[in-house]
Amino acid sequence: MHSPLKIRNRKLRVALLSLVAIAATGVPAATAAAGATTPAKPTIVLEHGAWADGSSWNGVVTRLQKAGYTVDVPPNPLRGPDTDAPYLASYLKTVQGPIVLVGHSYGGFVITDAATGNPNVEALVYVDAYIPATGDTIDSLNKQFPGSGLVPSALTFVPSAGGAVDVYIKPNLFPSILANGLPATEAAELAATQRPIAAAALAEPSTAPAWTTIPSWDVIGTQDHAIPVAEQEFMAKRAHAKVTKINAPHLSMIAQPAKVTAVIENAARHTN
Repeated sequence: MHSPLKIRNRKLRVALLSLVAIAATGVPAATAAAGATTPAKPTIVLEHGAWADGSSWNGVVTRLQKAGYTVDVPPNPLRGPDTDAPYLASYLKTVQGPIVLVGHSYGGFVITDAATGNPNVEALVYVDAYIPATGDTIDSLNKQFPGSGLVPSALTFVPSAGGAVDVYIKPNLFPSILANGLPATEAAELAATQRPIAAAALAEPSTAPAWTTIPSWDVIGTQDHAIPVAEQEFMAKRAHAKVTKINAPHLSMIAQPAKVTAVIENAARHTN
């Protein structure tokens, strides 16, 4: 048995060592040790798609922040890959440390080009998204597989400044194309607040896809009426993405935010 004096001396030595650690680093020894072995979490950057804005990620943002992640949701200008990808690429240069870059729908097209050449982007996550190869356009991808509800008769074309044309989804068709399965009131709100995409965006080609060098994950909503499931499966296979299928519409991050968040966190765990 240890004598009371030896026990007291041992406790005193531990206390003195802790005081030395605090004096040297400003934090307790146990905290310093934990900090030395626990890598910082990556920043999660979420890129929304067409006919949406950053609020479409709200359910995912809440869960990621609760899990301790820094989350950025920069606005997508929705002017076309030639404009939107360079904008996002510039934004990513302001983010320090590793990044998990996530894109929904058209946002997938944007992240594919924006991440190329950025060594901080360590994972790509696609959510009901386009995953283009070099030379692909949204139009060319859509023509490969039938079944999308995004046909000309479902759209409204509005002339904009400088000869551009903005594209909206007709409000009465928005719920069945993007928000099937969501409550009717929520779908109606999303239809009323939709942000248009430039018509030119549909024909602008992808450049050098980042998925050739960055590991990719893909969430496919099996009830997607905007991008056919077969089209998403084709793109995911080509990109060697790790696929998770969920019972959700095109706006799966609104319908199933917990499941989408789980895939993003899985990708984050594979960063350095």
